[in-house]
Amino acid sequence: MRMLVVDAFAGRAFAGNPAGVCLLTGAADAAWMQRVAAEMRHSETAFVRPLQDGGADFEVRWFTPKTEVALCGHATLGSAHALYETGTAEAGRPIRFRTLRSGVLTVTPEEDGALAMDFPVMRADPVEVPGGLAEALGAKVLHTGRNAQNDLLAEVPDETSVRDLAPDVRALAGIDARGVIVTAAAAPGRDHDFVSRFFAPRVLPGDAEDPVTGSAHCALAPYWAERLGRDALTGYQASPRGGYVRVALHGDRVTLAGRAVTVLDGALRV
Repeated sequence: MRMLVVDAFAGRAFAGNPAGVCLLTGAADAAWMQRVAAEMRHSETAFVRPLQDGGADFEVRWFTPKTEVALCGHATLGSAHALYETGTAEAGRPIRFRTLRSGVLTVTPEEDGALAMDFPVMRADPVEVPGGLAEALGAKVLHTGRNAQNDLLAEVPDETSVRDLAPDVRALAGIDARGVIVTAAAAPGRDHDFVSRFFAPRVLPGDAEDPVTGSAHCALAPYWAERLGRDALTGYQASPRGGYVRVALHGDRVTLAGRAVTVLDGALRV
């Protein structure tokens, strides 16, 4: 079956967040998909299969090297890009993805070449700063919130604090959270409104940093919309690869938009 690697939320190769995209012809065993994702070693590998039930066009499931996840933005963007590029989906028409735990997600091409994804808002309700979080991050924490995915959103003083983070990954794994979204308002004169990074030592290997995280922006969008007084914003995820995510809040839904680039197109032989 066809397997691609797509750099999502990127306008050029080797930027943004790489996702594996496996184009299935039918249903696949979850244990097999998990083994493929472990082999690919990207933060997420998406498995896409066509549907004939009328409620959606394709099913998508997302796996990290360690586990299946309920929602993933960059691998959804990568999947849509792969479907359009391979001619599996009709150019110019929206794609409806059925998911196991996040409803139907629609991806629509935009005139500038970006792809816009309709996702659920994942608001982070305020909570007390967990003990040890500031020490694990090595930064002062001004505010924390927790969302339905059990991700912690942590605001730090400024953009420099986000960019300079070098967290203690082992200590961070001891925090009760699927992942930690670290964020701050953009420095003056930037071409973005807020900045973030995402660390998930419980589900990602190595340094546990996800380069550009669509699902994190489902929490970041309402957080910064409230503080900045605007529903349409641009976020920059300041990982070493880096990537831009345009967000637009619509009640309990959020549009996440970005570009993608295919860097590998081949055949999975097992």
